[in-house]
Amino acid sequence: MTTALVLLLIQGCLGAFDTLWYHEFKLRLSRDHSARFELRLHAGRDFIYAVIFGSLAWVAWNGFWVWILFGLLISEVIITLWDFIEEDRARKVPAGERVMHAIMGLTYGAFLACFVPEIIIWLRMPTGFSHQSYGLLSLLLTAMAIGVTISGLRDLAAASIRHRTDRLKVPVSV
Repeated sequence: MTTALVLLLIQGCLGAFDTLWYHEFKLRLSRDHSARFELRLHAGRDFIYAVIFGSLAWVAWNGFWVWILFGLLISEVIITLWDFIEEDRARKVPAGERVMHAIMGLTYGAFLACFVPEIIIWLRMPTGFSHQSYGLLSLLLTAMAIGVTISGLRDLAAASIRHRTDRLKVPVSV
């Protein structure tokens, strides 16, 4: 399980870099009219990651709960694929960001490959949650959960603010 969580932590670090460097600094997506839907996708994925980071740091999802966790993991993949399509539709994705996304995809796949055996064990357990602790790794994943929640709220707010200002614009006829 530790290997899976280390890969998840690396995924979080890569995601933080992608968000801060490309989305915030280079592209300023929160100010881009065409990025509204992309920001909503990012927010949805961020909230899923917040649950994944925050919960896996401290608990095992046993029995039926594994199916809920599995649904979250699959939802993250679907949102990510949808985000790739949306990015290509709405803007030119810089080469470095495209490479970052490929590395993140590989890291997520490695995380899942290491995590699936644990999921199978949890599936055989009685339904409920059991306490886990991985020391510093649990604390770092909790910090990631907080950070990704803040990022999701910011993306959601930016998408909503842009949406409200769009409705306030008055068409000018010539």
